[in-house]
This record gives sequence, structure tokens and C-alpha cells, in this order.
Amino acid sequence: MAYFDNAATTYPKPDAVYSFMDSFYRNHGGSVGRGGYALANTAKSLVDETRKLIQELMHCPAKQVIFTPTATIALNMIIQGVIIGGARSVYISPFEHNAVTRILHHFEQLGQIAVTELAVSESLEYDMARIRYQFDDIRPDLVIVSHASNVIGLIAPVEEIFALAKEYSAVTLVDMAQTAGLVDLNTGLETIDFAVFAGHKTLLGPTGISGFIMNPEVELTPTLYGGTGYDSANQNMPVSLPEKFEMGTLNIAGIAGLNAALKWIKSQSIEKLYKEEEERRQQLLCILNNYDYLTVVGNVEGRKYVGIVSCLLEGISSDSAGNIFAERGISVRVGLQCAPKAHQFLGTYPAGTIRFSVNAFTNDDDYKELRDALEDISSEM
Repeated sequence: MAYFDNAATTYPKPDAVYSFMDSFYRNHGGSVGRGGYALANTAKSLVDETRKLIQELMHCPAKQVIFTPTATIALNMIIQGVIIGGARSVYISPFEHNAVTRILHHFEQLGQIAVTELAVSESLEYDMARIRYQFDDIRPDLVIVSHASNVIGLIAPVEEIFALAKEYSAVTLVDMAQTAGLVDLNTGLETIDFAVFAGHKTLLGPTGISGFIMNPEVELTPTLYGGTGYDSANQNMPVSLPEKFEMGTLNIAGIAGLNAALKWIKSQSIEKLYKEEEERRQQLLCILNNYDYLTVVGNVEGRKYVGIVSCLLEGISSDSAGNIFAERGISVRVGLQCAPKAHQFLGTYPAGTIRFSVNAFTNDDDYKELRDALEDISSEM
């Protein structure tokens, strides 16, 4: 099997992730904040160390790391909390995932917010002059940007967009599901209020552990409630961080896997991993461009990308092409990839695209299997 669905979940993981999850959970399975005995204390030490590793990797020692089961839950907690806190005008990029747009659609249906797409040109450039005009016309309360599109891999100029947004005192949120651990971004900047990460994607950890980084000075209303192992007599959620947003039992095994993945990334360096992924993406593009029946979507020279390439297959609807590749041992994602607005912008709605995505462990054998599959498809076209 050749795995080209890393944008959904990276596979395989570094060997250290598998071994450390197993050994830690066998020997240190206690709950954090639920006791003062050795097992609980060891688990707490693991969680504390993992927070520090996230802060170091993402350059944000003064910000708080909150762990959640998924990036979708993290986005819900932030977006719903900011809207409940009074945000009414929301700006998004054209490339947002349903984890963002479905939340906003819900509140838009209720008449509580108005959503505007940031201006992006046909050549996939964020038009900062037009965005300033948009902000002058309708002042932003909340600006949300996907750091990299999960459909075409395009990297957004987050620092520039958020610097402008802060001139209007907007709350800023970057979705780093496709970039944390791969594309270096200084989330410690004062212009970045929230940054969401997905442990199982470019951070190379297991599923079930994600979270967000937050500016502790931003007031965020809780939207989930429950036990924290702290201040239990109080029926309000604690005001302290991270307890205010970490209700329930943390996924200790998942955090152990993330801990090992973060140490592996540190040993490699983000710069090295991104450079290698860009090389792998170029290798993928060279292969796909050799076949006339494939058309690559959204690849513009001079733009920055992560290792994602989407394409169309001549004469076959993209949302039904998955079996063609699966039968030949190639794992890809087809259809809308949970990002219908991106496909509307790209002109690939409603069928979507065939998405190939590489990672640090994509190798020559994977590319050979892909070439063989494409040759086989070519013979049947």
C-alpha cells in the first residue's frame, strides 16, 4: 500500500511514538489532577512537559496550552466562546474546513453573526489592500485563517493578515491543523490570540489528542463544563488556566504519543522537515504532471505550500475516483475533503478533487507504486 492521505492523518508515525505510548501507559496510567500518588504525579509531569514542548516548538512561552480530544473541539470552544462573548462580524479565508464553517453557519442561521470571506485573487494571493478596505467597511470582531488549505496546501500570510486585523482590535485565530510541527510560525506574536493544532497530522502524534494555544489575556467564555479535579466545591468552572478549558479526564496515552512526536520533530528541526516535504511535493507534482488525463488544481508558481496536491481525473467524477486508486493500492482522499467553500472558490464544487498528500515518511517505494497505478489507469483510459 502507498499512503498518500497524510493530510487526514499522518502515517506512519516515528517509531518512538508507538514505543513510548505503550511503555508509558503500561507503567504510568494515573489521572492528572485526581490524586497525589506516584502514578498521578508521573502523568502530571508528562502533561506539563508536553505543554512546554508545544510552547517551545511554537515560540509561545507566555501563552497557555490547552489540550482537547480533537482540533474540531478546540475550534468549537474558541469560536463559540468568542461569539458568546459578543463577536458579531467574522472574517474567514476561502479555504476554511467545516470544523470552522459549520460552527459559523449555525450562528449565522440564528442571526447572531455575519461572515465575510477575505479577499483572495484568482492567482491565490491574499489581497491585503482589498482586505483593508473590507475591514474599513465592516469592522472585524473575529478573524479566522487556515494556515494551510487542506485541499491544495496553500500557506496563508497569517502574520500579515493578523497584524492588520489587530489595527481594528479583532480577535485572531489561526487553524494550524495542516502546519503545526511543519511550518514555522511564531504563535507568540501579540497579534495571534489563538492557534489550534491537531496532534495526529503534521505533529506526527496519535489520534485523540489536539488542542490550542491562547493568549491568557483574552477573555474566552467556556462552552463545555465538568470536573477538573480542581476547586471541586465551586459549581462554576475555574478561572485559572488550563483548568478552565480542560474538563474531564485527559488522554494520557495520547499525550504520551504527542510528547514522543514533539521530541522527534525537535531532533529533526521544523526547517528540515518542511524543506524535505517541499521536495516530496515537487516529486509528487512531477509524477502527476506526466499524465495528460490528470489536471492539477490550485498550484501557482511562487506561492508557498505544504505537501498537498489536488487534481482532477479526466472523464471521471472526483468523488467517485477513490475506488480506482484503492483497487491499485493507493490511499488518497477524494471529494470535498470537508472543505466545500474551498472547492467553490477553486471551481471544483460539487464533485471535489482527488487529493494526494505526503509527509516525512513518504518514500521512493510509495512513488513507484503510484507511478505503476497511474500507468495502469492510463492503459484503461
